[in-house]
Amino acid sequence: MKLAIVGAGAIGGWLGARLAYAGLDVTLVARGAHLQAMRTKGVTILEPDGLELVVRPRCTDDLRMVSSADAVFVTVKAHSLPGLARELGAAVKPDAMLVFAQNGIPWWYFVGVEEGRWLTSVDPGLVIARNIDSDQAIGCVVYPATSVVAPGVIRHEEGSRLTLAEPNGARSERLHRLSAELVRAGLKAPVTSRIREEIWLKVVGNATLNPLTALTRATLGDMLADPDMRALTLTLMEEVQAVAHSLDVQLPLDVEHRLDGAAELGGHRTSMLQDVEAGRPLEVEALVGSVVELAAQGGVPVPTLRTVYELTRALDRTLRQPRAAGPSW
Repeated sequence: MKLAIVGAGAIGGWLGARLAYAGLDVTLVARGAHLQAMRTKGVTILEPDGLELVVRPRCTDDLRMVSSADAVFVTVKAHSLPGLARELGAAVKPDAMLVFAQNGIPWWYFVGVEEGRWLTSVDPGLVIARNIDSDQAIGCVVYPATSVVAPGVIRHEEGSRLTLAEPNGARSERLHRLSAELVRAGLKAPVTSRIREEIWLKVVGNATLNPLTALTRATLGDMLADPDMRALTLTLMEEVQAVAHSLDVQLPLDVEHRLDGAAELGGHRTSMLQDVEAGRPLEVEALVGSVVELAAQGGVPVPTLRTVYELTRALDRTLRQPRAAGPSW
């Protein structure tokens, strides 16, 4: 199976390097100084146990290079996808799997469940839906924590699980083939028919911890060690949980345990905090705006979340000024 990674930053670069290290045929699509470093020096992965892996996968900035791939992992930040959708849809072959390994509520969320319903916060103007065949979409919930510490150098903090699913819940043959390829690379790749539960369990954290750490510039451990911030985070998580319940989704873990798990990560810097520190645009809409939109649709009150959403949008606007120019994936 030929594989490709579109958006080989922290998660995508780590995934591509792991696949290449296992001897799989993989192409990484990236740009900027990160791409240049990967081309000239390879990809360096710093593992939690101190092991340092250096691999030299095929790297390019030409999206047309994914045209022969059987599965394309889309790991760009969610706000970059609408601008990429037309080119991506035209580049992949008709029977390729497009594995959307992104945070937040995905653009395909209602595919196979409630056809014709879309989230404008995630897919404004239906740009993604009109350019990407939803039959090619594969859902993916990503659990590893990674960060780019220098161009071409990625720190892997923890985790190796990528849950895979068809949007309609089917346990397809193509899905099991893809899972087997990831397992060959030493990753955990369970196939599920209930991916929306996992999406919401992660969103409970992404929609709350990400914006709060971005606004406070605090690590998870420091922020949640403050009793007032912990109480605020719990309130936000309960509001997000209420939105999930309005969609008949029951979380497999209660929010207090979800909060305790986040606190145990200690010095972890969320992806949104990393973006703030690097002066990059934030994934506000996919992580927070989508939940606020769903709350409005379902008549679910989320006053605290809405306030955090507006504050994070304001922060994002400052980062999108010309002085903050830089790659978003």
